[in-house]
Amino acid sequence: MTLSLGIDTGGTYTDAVLHDENRGVVAKAKALTTRHDLAIGIGAAMDEVLAQGGLDAGAIGLVSISTTLATNALVEGQGGRIALVMIGFGESDLDKAGLRAALGGDPVIFLPGGHDAHGRAAALNLSALEARLDGLANDVSAFAIAGYFAVRNPEHEVAVRDLIRARAGLPVTASHELSAKLDGPRRALTTVLNARLISMIDRLIDAAENRMSGMGIAAPLMVVRGDGSLVSASFARLRPIETILSGPAASIVGARHLAGENNAIVADIGGTTTDIAILEGGLPRIDPQGATVGGYRTMVDAVAMRTFGLGGDSEVSLQPGVLIPEIKLGPRRVVPLSLMADLDVSVIAELQRQSRVSIPARNEGRFAMRAGIPDRLAAGLSRSEADLFSRIDERARPLDTVLTSNAELATLDRLAARGLVLLAGITPSDAQHVTGRFTHWNREAAVLGATLFARRRDGYGNSIATDPEAISRRVIDRLVRLSAERVLETALSEDGLDGAALSLSPLARRAIDRPDGIAQLMLSFDRPLIGLGAGASAYYPPAGDLLNATTVIPDHADVANAIGAVVGQVRISVTADVAEREEGVFEITGAMLDGRAGKIFPSADQAMTAAGEACRAAATEQAALAGAGEVQVTLKRDIRSATIEDRSRFISATVTATASGRPATAP
Repeated sequence: MTLSLGIDTGGTYTDAVLHDENRGVVAKAKALTTRHDLAIGIGAAMDEVLAQGGLDAGAIGLVSISTTLATNALVEGQGGRIALVMIGFGESDLDKAGLRAALGGDPVIFLPGGHDAHGRAAALNLSALEARLDGLANDVSAFAIAGYFAVRNPEHEVAVRDLIRARAGLPVTASHELSAKLDGPRRALTTVLNARLISMIDRLIDAAENRMSGMGIAAPLMVVRGDGSLVSASFARLRPIETILSGPAASIVGARHLAGENNAIVADIGGTTTDIAILEGGLPRIDPQGATVGGYRTMVDAVAMRTFGLGGDSEVSLQPGVLIPEIKLGPRRVVPLSLMADLDVSVIAELQRQSRVSIPARNEGRFAMRAGIPDRLAAGLSRSEADLFSRIDERARPLDTVLTSNAELATLDRLAARGLVLLAGITPSDAQHVTGRFTHWNREAAVLGATLFARRRDGYGNSIATDPEAISRRVIDRLVRLSAERVLETALSEDGLDGAALSLSPLARRAIDRPDGIAQLMLSFDRPLIGLGAGASAYYPPAGDLLNATTVIPDHADVANAIGAVVGQVRISVTADVAEREEGVFEITGAMLDGRAGKIFPSADQAMTAAGEACRAAATEQAALAGAGEVQVTLKRDIRSATIEDRSRFISATVTATASGRPATAP
């Protein structure tokens, strides 16, 4: 039987699992994710799991990666600077689908051109792009292209893509490569996010491939997509947006495999996010509207997952503007002080220095360091950003020695959002070290950081806690409570209700808090809560108690993502539309048909048959490119008709071919 190596690269840990189809988990290991050089963390996890399994690297027939890096980047607002080329669109289209907000200050070029609903072209004019292309090539890390009705005819996107690749030599994403759905602004949004993530996924795949080569592993490398399916590494490089929710999707597949539950609420807590989804009939629910991550509704087929900026490494802060502030967690991830001190012992001396100052300072207990990404990704910094960036180096520096004024905090936040700078501070993981529940990092740094945080003042001028243990218990309790609220929100939302509002309603609070009173309220769920992640056993049993839910923490819950990465299938879908162009003339359109579109037929049945054959061939080709071995293809027709004068009249149809199969493995 084939031995598979599953790897999950998260915000804090990189997990590795050796899995055999008959024996299950043979060995597992964890290593810190090294964002400045992902190969170090991946290599450490691979070395450890092979050593534990006592196996030779040459015995591995398949390697598969899941990752939360893309998801985390969107949740935290990170990503490279890109340029968007809009063909046939106007300025007002940027105000749709959240496109303008997603762009931020990144450049946009509008070109005349595009197509109509039947794929007929307007005149394309490239002069505006040609005038700016050389300058943009030195200012951005990638390009995104969105053409009007490109899903009907992609020729203008292809022309622009080829020009940029020839002149700029940078990665280019065209919208028709990502989705065959209408709604140009949302397709443009998806393309923008894809372009932002290319360099990040490139670095991940390069790191894995280099490490595999060095270890003598000749197996195919696969990547998990957001719907839980697998694709080859080369396929994922072109469409990294499809890896958003990759880690969470893998966790759902892993949860089903480990817990044996067909119906469950699955909650996976990582360092940066909490991901919650519903398992129904042994399969994860798929979001028909496209994945929503970081507030953006994309066109990416993915597990119906709710992702919250809540994790073990969430930044701890105080609710502003109130007399008695609550603890706030996230959505930004920071490096735990206990971990930072493990990497750089000078952190402890700096924390000790700050603790000797009698008056609390705003930025005490917080550090910054360069993330270690390539210099070319720092293009386009403003003068103030470049100045601050030059004062930050590869070592952890306390903010009180880096910043010249509090006004620079906003500049620092922008550098962190670009992924150029890592911040460190107090986190729930530190709180667990203070209480003694976690022991893997430096407890002294956690205690010092918690002591500094505890002496912050409330609106009355009093310290918010008496000692590091007290504030740590408050932080842990807050994470447990927020975890319970997020699970309840997801369950209510999946039932078609306003989960965000109802989970915080007085009745929900009363059911969770169970205060004394005549009216006693209690929650009940029709399925168990499966907790996954390294911190699952610390947070989900008490969260389940608050919800009155049965909680399951399966064996190997800490590496469920890596297990899910190796038990999935390649699955590729290709769609075509059939429409009556004029009386008795039926046409096939579809951006993914590679020259098979645009053909005319005298009847709807003939057109749908031809569309099915074209989709079948394209899906089979794409599945092979995505790394599948033998595939099975299923066809589906969605026919839209109307009754006119008691007669059914064909309006249009969508034909979908889905090719699926296990990945090809090394002999």
